[in-house]
Amino acid sequence: MQQWLFLSVAIVSEVIATSALKASEGFSRLWPSLIVVAGYAVAFFFLSLTLRTIPVGVAYAVWSGAGVVLIALAAWLIYGQALDLPAIVGIVLIVAGVLVLNLFSKTTGHG
Repeated sequence: MQQWLFLSVAIVSEVIATSALKASEGFSRLWPSLIVVAGYAVAFFFLSLTLRTIPVGVAYAVWSGAGVVLIALAAWLIYGQALDLPAIVGIVLIVAGVLVLNLFSKTTGHG
């Protein structure tokens, strides 16, 4: 179960870093730029710990899928970026894919 905690930390760190990337304005603002660098460092460190026990394809699928959903949510909440119907449908499909992978695939150790 610890590997899923590590993956969650990696995902949240990546979302924080990516959200700060816009605020860094091309790395021209110090604090957001430092958050970007630190966030990605933490994300990749915890992703590397995750890969000790979860196959890379599964870990990356969950990481990127959850990241896309959370970044879209953050962009909506923080930057007021609206999502149209096709974007929402796409995000729902990503969530469905991550759920299928985790609930039914024997590759993850859960199915």
